[in-house]
Amino acid sequence: MYDYIKGDIVELQPARTVLECGGIGYEFLISLQTYEYLQGKFKAQLFVYQYIREDELSFYGFASKDERELFKLLISVSGIGVGSARMMLSSLTDEEIRNAIIAEDINKIKSVKGIGLKSAQRLVLELKDKIIKGGGAEGPVLIADTVEAGVIDEATTALVMLGFAKANINKVLPDIIKKNPGIKVEGLIKEALKKL
Repeated sequence: MYDYIKGDIVELQPARTVLECGGIGYEFLISLQTYEYLQGKFKAQLFVYQYIREDELSFYGFASKDERELFKLLISVSGIGVGSARMMLSSLTDEEIRNAIIAEDINKIKSVKGIGLKSAQRLVLELKDKIIKGGGAEGPVLIADTVEAGVIDEATTALVMLGFAKANINKVLPDIIKKNPGIKVEGLIKEALKKL
């Protein structure tokens, strides 16, 4: 399998690009995130996801490993195909997708064309724990890089015992963690109390 392909940008459109490498033109299906990243560039390195079906062989290209890992997580969910995953990555940023799943923000996920209520619920159900534990990310947005999942669990339990709704808690904790890398349980709870 290919990890990445580096070459000259021969064609660039919002949904596809062609990179020439070693005299061969590779066509990639891309998200709007990757399209925006490639605009104005003459050379690029795209991380590859090779999609194979009996009647189809396609390359999906991503500007970062982080975006590719999130794509792989999304398509691991039953009912979410490569088209839906690419649409999600075109409609929302990686971080917005992760935060929506962690916060169980079904409406935000449903706002993506082609994602209905059941698919949105399934995404939350199947991916929330994986994302909190650091699945589908390699960069600084990875929660497990900044705060261990146990700290989040402890803070959530304490806040629920204080009478706050879990849905509200899940909305504020990711923002606090993002702004305060390495925060301890006590600090996390104090900051959350200011926002709840």
